[in-house]
Amino acid sequence: MSSGSESELLTTFSDCYEELKAFLLRKFGCPLLAEDVVQETWLRVQRLSPATEVEHPRAYLFRMAANLAVDHLRSEKVRTRHISADSVPEDVPNGMPLPDTVIDYQQRLAILRNAVDELPPRCREVFMLHKFKDLSHAEIASRLGISRNMVEKHIIRGLAHCRDRLRQSIQ
Repeated sequence: MSSGSESELLTTFSDCYEELKAFLLRKFGCPLLAEDVVQETWLRVQRLSPATEVEHPRAYLFRMAANLAVDHLRSEKVRTRHISADSVPEDVPNGMPLPDTVIDYQQRLAILRNAVDELPPRCREVFMLHKFKDLSHAEIASRLGISRNMVEKHIIRGLAHCRDRLRQSIQ
C-alpha cells in the first residue's frame, strides 16, 4: 500500500470485519471480547500516520488484531494474578439488590400479574401481544382483525388498570 492509500487499509478492514471477528472469537472464545479487540484494531488503524506504507493490508490487519489479542490476554493474566476475591472488602456493594428490594419487586410483579389477569380477554390479549411479544399496533390489529384505534384503546386500558392496581397496593 502506498502512502496516501490509508483509505485502502480502512476499506480492507471493512471488507474483512466479519473474518477478523471470527478469527478473534476463536482466540478468545468470547464474542464481546472479540468485538472489543476488533474495535481496538479499528482505532489503531485510524491513528496510523497517512505516510504509513503497508504492502499487505489484510495480513497487516490480522497481525495487528492478533497482537492486540495477545496484549489483552497478558494484561488479563496480570490483573487476575494481582486481584483476588479475598482482597475485596465485604462492605463493598456487589451490585445485587438488597433483600427487601427483591421482596418489593416480587410483590409488585405479583400485583401486575393479577392486574393483567383481571383484564377482559380481548384487552388482555392485545396487552400481552404488545408488551410481551413486542408487536406493533398495526401487527396486532392485523392479527386480531381489529382497528389500530381499538388496539390503542385496549393497550391504554391495560396500562391504566395496571397503574391503578399498583397505586392501590401502595396505599
